[in-house]
Amino acid sequence: MGRYLLRRLLQLVPVFIGTTFLIYWLVWSVPGDPFAGKCGDRRCPDVYVNMMTEKYQLDKPIWVQYATYMKNLFQGDFGTTFNNRAVGDIIATAYPNTLKLAVVALAIEAIIGLGAGVLTGLRRNGFLDNLVLVSTLFLIALPVFVVGFVLQWLFGVQWQIVKPTVSSDMPFTELIVPGFVLGSASMAYVARVARTSIAENRRADYVRTAIAKGLPMRRVVGVHLLRNSLIPVVTLLGTDLGALMGGAIITEGIFGINGIGREALRAIVTKQSSTVVSIVVVLVLVYLLMNLLVDLLYAALDPRIRYE
Repeated sequence: MGRYLLRRLLQLVPVFIGTTFLIYWLVWSVPGDPFAGKCGDRRCPDVYVNMMTEKYQLDKPIWVQYATYMKNLFQGDFGTTFNNRAVGDIIATAYPNTLKLAVVALAIEAIIGLGAGVLTGLRRNGFLDNLVLVSTLFLIALPVFVVGFVLQWLFGVQWQIVKPTVSSDMPFTELIVPGFVLGSASMAYVARVARTSIAENRRADYVRTAIAKGLPMRRVVGVHLLRNSLIPVVTLLGTDLGALMGGAIITEGIFGINGIGREALRAIVTKQSSTVVSIVVVLVLVYLLMNLLVDLLYAALDPRIRYE
């Protein structure tokens, strides 16, 4: 296990460098004047443009800019915006809010999606199975902003069960509805994947053997059937955390959450390239670490998998 973990960590290095360089090159290669609108309606003076170009090394080759950025990044410096605001402060303020929302959404996916998938996988072609199939297809077909506005109006305005917008301290009770909205589509996919996996593995020989031995059905499902069936579900859930954090722009906008999605959108609109790059770099790191964690969980779920 130790050698495998070390090898996987070493494999993450070129992947991290390659993806971050591609992101850096794409963001800073977007055509247009990066200083447009920074001086109001008039064009910025040449002295200001020259100073900012030298400060951000925009006159140097892209690989030199990237090397300088990565050097500062490993020292904990995410750079500054054109307004001289530290990008690290922006991330430190907004990222915990988005992470909190993404964790709630992931928990809702795992609990509701997996529970529905297990029940329908064990009892196929019944009323509950058809209900789950129709409802999951409905959630997949609906855009996130439609689900968000409907639930906000229904629970927050019409029934007044929750607040229409999330307060600044973001208690978990106020994040249930936004978390459901953010993870609604993924929850539907989890339910469908779990249903298919449970139904397929239920016909496997090891499950039939366990039933023939006279083991209680609860043990057959919980120990033998569920563990092997969780592998595709864990893969989906593990890679979904980064997707939830990166795709929270609409949900954060609807419920007034000051998260990383709104900061990324604001940075794109105002052409704050350093902020966009740093936000995406952190997302890449989350994706890589979650993929590593998923690979390690495979051995815990399936005893046939061993990392020597």
